[in-house]
Amino acid sequence: MSPIKASIVVPAYNAGQTVRALLEALRWQDCGQPFEVIIVDDGSTDDTAAIVAGYPHVRYFRQTNAGPASARNCGARHALGDILLFTDSDCCPRPDWIRRMLSGFSDDSITAVTGSYGIANPRNMLANVIHTEIVLRHRFLMPEFPKVLGSYNFAVRKDFFHALGGFNQDYRRASGEDNDLGYRILAARGRIHFLRDALVDHYHQTSLGKYLQEQFRHGVWRAKMYFDHPRMATGDNYTFWKDMFEVPATWTVGVAIIWPGLFWGLGLALFLFLFEAAFGVWGMRSLGGGGFAGSVMFARAFARSSGFVAGGIKLALACGKR
Repeated sequence: MSPIKASIVVPAYNAGQTVRALLEALRWQDCGQPFEVIIVDDGSTDDTAAIVAGYPHVRYFRQTNAGPASARNCGARHALGDILLFTDSDCCPRPDWIRRMLSGFSDDSITAVTGSYGIANPRNMLANVIHTEIVLRHRFLMPEFPKVLGSYNFAVRKDFFHALGGFNQDYRRASGEDNDLGYRILAARGRIHFLRDALVDHYHQTSLGKYLQEQFRHGVWRAKMYFDHPRMATGDNYTFWKDMFEVPATWTVGVAIIWPGLFWGLGLALFLFLFEAAFGVWGMRSLGGGGFAGSVMFARAFARSSGFVAGGIKLALACGKR
């Protein structure tokens, strides 16, 4: 039997609704080389374990809930392959995913390979808005060798991963741990190779309330990420000037409502909404879809900024206790 070349590591937490589709997608990979699939159950309370048990070829590990960074590190410790491939339990890799990702290690100088998104739930309007924005960022911002990677779709040389200490488990929630790893790869003189055609289809969020909660959490952890990596605060080939503008813009709206008054605050809020709507129309290529996208991005700007403030306060309090 040929030695295993690649180990696919997937963290799973209450993933009963999507993990079967993931495992079926991995069954039909046209890789041409031996690979293994590792599922790390991060303390699920649903039927995740029972579903995975129906796939006897999958290596299953369970841990007390500690977050996706910890779960991925657990899977990496048990991996037999020289290359670690990571995706998420709500993703469905395309049939050529493993083959394309491995081809990205075209020379020894490449440390990691990251791919892009397809969409697994295209009929939902919110999911389409989220997906369209990601695709546009990948198309216009991401160079062939970027500063960032996404844990939903990336591969890394196992020895290099372990030498870095794996994912930073201080990131307890799914937010920022992949950026942090990418920044540390670059700091260690590694190279990240971006492949636009190495795709996993993702089940994007369909609830606006849950999406805004996620974005608030991203803001909280982004404060820590920029505290740990201040040089990346100006952008990393995924974030750009619009993201930087939204934080002071939302703060200004909040301050203006207090002083000089409600009229000024609402006027600035209208300007910010029209700004977001313009980007929405450009991205969605329609007035109606663009208006909806603008509304989502407008609300998201306030959620992210609020989270960033909360994260900054949390960091300041933690530093004050030292």
